[in-house]
Amino acid sequence: MISDPQSFLNEIRIRKEYVDDCLEKCLSRANTYPALIHEAMRYAVFNGGKRLRPIMVFEGAILGGARKEDVIPAACAVELIHTYSLVHDDLPAMDDDDLRRGQPTCHIVYGEANAILTGDALLTAAFELLAGNMKVSSVKAENLLRVIGEMAAAAGSRGMIGGQVLDLQSEGKNIDYETLRKLHRLKTGELFRAALKTGAILSGMSEAGLAALDNYADNFGLAFQIIDDILDIEGSEDMTGKPVGSDEKNHKTTYPSLLGIEKSYQLAQEAVKACQEDLKCFGEEAAFLRNLAYYTLDRKS
Repeated sequence: MISDPQSFLNEIRIRKEYVDDCLEKCLSRANTYPALIHEAMRYAVFNGGKRLRPIMVFEGAILGGARKEDVIPAACAVELIHTYSLVHDDLPAMDDDDLRRGQPTCHIVYGEANAILTGDALLTAAFELLAGNMKVSSVKAENLLRVIGEMAAAAGSRGMIGGQVLDLQSEGKNIDYETLRKLHRLKTGELFRAALKTGAILSGMSEAGLAALDNYADNFGLAFQIIDDILDIEGSEDMTGKPVGSDEKNHKTTYPSLLGIEKSYQLAQEAVKACQEDLKCFGEEAAFLRNLAYYTLDRKS
């Protein structure tokens, strides 16, 4: 468990502020022509996200012996991909949500058509940023090409989008555990995996180290999603920043609806324990990732 929870929360805050500063420098200004799309992109990005995915990019780089400054473009790119997915996920044709992190969703503020274009623009900008990471002298071209391929796969039809399709197909249906696990491994877990491995690949980490991070990300993604599902039932709208009960409203199978809350939480605990095993090949430099896995069990948002 985390020996000093308050100190760890401060570590997360410091990392989040660093990511926010990097995003501020990577994104076009709101008045860039045409202003509407750039204003909407910034609105979607700067609305209080946890920044876990870019933080994972930085942690992967540090584990591989690189500087976090070497992977800033890639870290920001991952957050833009994540944000695009949320903008589209909130649309009336998808989850039809009016709030995201306590703020009106992008389509509520800018209209549905502009929200679609905002998501498209964020995704496109992400790959522009990824390509720009080649300007960092310590980054090898072959490693960056591998990252671009992994990121595209994680976000595409065999990854995040594929998981979203399964999610839509599963609404109103009783699906089994294996289907639910596959759905969330694609929809949520693949981007966690790609984020953590991105920094590590750019640092030149060994294949054995990458395999360990792959396993960690898979188990972390499972724990994260289970807690998300529990918060949709037991959480506070003030803390989560979105309406609770949306899964039930959309007739979605979740871990609690399938297994019950107690067994779901037990499964999350087992996944977090597996995360600790996955990081055994690393030393003290992996302390943040170890604590991050524990933290997800007790998070309120």
